[in-house]
Amino acid sequence: MKCFLSILSVISCLSVALGQSNFEAGLLPSININKRISEGWSQNFKVESRQVLIEGLFSEKSEFDYHYVLTDFTAITSKKVGLNNAISAGYTLRLVDGEIVHRLIQQFTLTKRYTSMRLAHRFSTDQTFEPNTSMEFRVRYRLTTEFPLNGQSVDPKEFYVKINHEYLNQFQAKDYDLEVRLVPLLGYSFNDDNKLEGGLDYRLSSFLNDSSSSRFWLSINWFIKID
Repeated sequence: MKCFLSILSVISCLSVALGQSNFEAGLLPSININKRISEGWSQNFKVESRQVLIEGLFSEKSEFDYHYVLTDFTAITSKKVGLNNAISAGYTLRLVDGEIVHRLIQQFTLTKRYTSMRLAHRFSTDQTFEPNTSMEFRVRYRLTTEFPLNGQSVDPKEFYVKINHEYLNQFQAKDYDLEVRLVPLLGYSFNDDNKLEGGLDYRLSSFLNDSSSSRFWLSINWFIKID
């Protein structure tokens, strides 16, 4: 808990230091279903919804203002390459503002396991197609660290910590933006096939331009594994 509060403190100081103005905060729940297809192949289905609870300017008083933003339905197929690496391709269907947005996904994941920690590097690209809008192309790198709070491995009925740190480059027409994400999560393993994670999903964007934007999401993720 002290570690989590420290991360929040650092994020708050960073927001002030960068002179941020815009912010929004809300809920980001998701359900992930992982299924093994055959030897070396697996399928992931994910449903994620985004709802805003409050938004405004840091310098002004903001009030509660709930509104639904979007829902993503994502399917990704992965092929194991080597001992702990995987290549993946997938598709996201996004429902937002009464429209349907399509996204293609390609990624490579490199995982290293240590005595009491798992470290994963994910390199990915995606292309987003939205009606009456230029295609958006993104290049992403995410570093994930996961370690148990007890012992040397995440066992059933035990807590663990996962921290995601990601850099997301966005290209659309002649525009470019960089988004930085920091996601500290506390997880609980009910068993080998059922895990729950919760924490803060912080996203900082547009700081390369005149004004920056911060988004704070309460991330709640349920992982289900089906053999």
